[in-house]
Amino acid sequence: MDGPLKVGIVGGAGWLGGAIAEAMLEAGIVQAGDLSLSYRSRQPDRFTGSFWTADNQALADRSDVVLLCVRPADWQEMTVRAEGKLVISVMAGIRLDALCSRHGTVRAVRALPNAAAEVRSSYTPWIATAAVGESDRAIVCAIFDACGLQDEVESETEIDYLTGLTGSGPAFPALLAEAMMNDAVAHGLAHDVARRAVNTLIVGAGRLLERRDDCPTDIVDTFLAYRGTTAAAIEEMRAAGLDAAVARGLAAAFTKSVRMGDPS
Repeated sequence: MDGPLKVGIVGGAGWLGGAIAEAMLEAGIVQAGDLSLSYRSRQPDRFTGSFWTADNQALADRSDVVLLCVRPADWQEMTVRAEGKLVISVMAGIRLDALCSRHGTVRAVRALPNAAAEVRSSYTPWIATAAVGESDRAIVCAIFDACGLQDEVESETEIDYLTGLTGSGPAFPALLAEAMMNDAVAHGLAHDVARRAVNTLIVGAGRLLERRDDCPTDIVDTFLAYRGTTAAAIEEMRAAGLDAAVARGLAAAFTKSVRMGDPS
């Protein structure tokens, strides 16, 4: 590629699109003047050195790489053409063949970062069409390494499954935190004390897993072997159906992911 990389983010005014833009700028993947972002109703007051537009085609025309950061339902009405460009979708459910057909390209990538990209802690699985070469792959890796960690996977089925598992981002730990906080308040703790206790617990657990890089099973087994209060809690949660509830939730997310790519 001759000259600096030019990147356009359709949906750059959104939470995820903005997080990816910020991560790319911070990592030096793209310069502010070579970044284009689109919005629907109101231009945000950020990325002031970049090109903002409400015209998605104008964005694509001035970009080498086009990131689609919109809801699948909004994409169904999108008519942007991107011949000869690398198109990267972060939408759930929209398959590679549909991306190529809609946008007139053979170089397409499906990726699933999550909201933790805002703090550079997203996990992003991705898959590419056969026409995506090594230089394109290097761009994809750089973008999502800037957002956290990334893996190229082998099938779109894996992407559909990971849409629920990791694409949900902080939602699942937040769901556990909410249940724990509600229980703490029900037992008489002040709301602020319960919130700080639970948030610190969740953040600390994440940092411990990150530093030690242990398998979660090893940590659970260590607490079970100690036979203390934590073991008692784990065993009761499992007896109440925790594992089955998680499996059912992920199955529902997988089914929803596949259906989101169906225009009917």
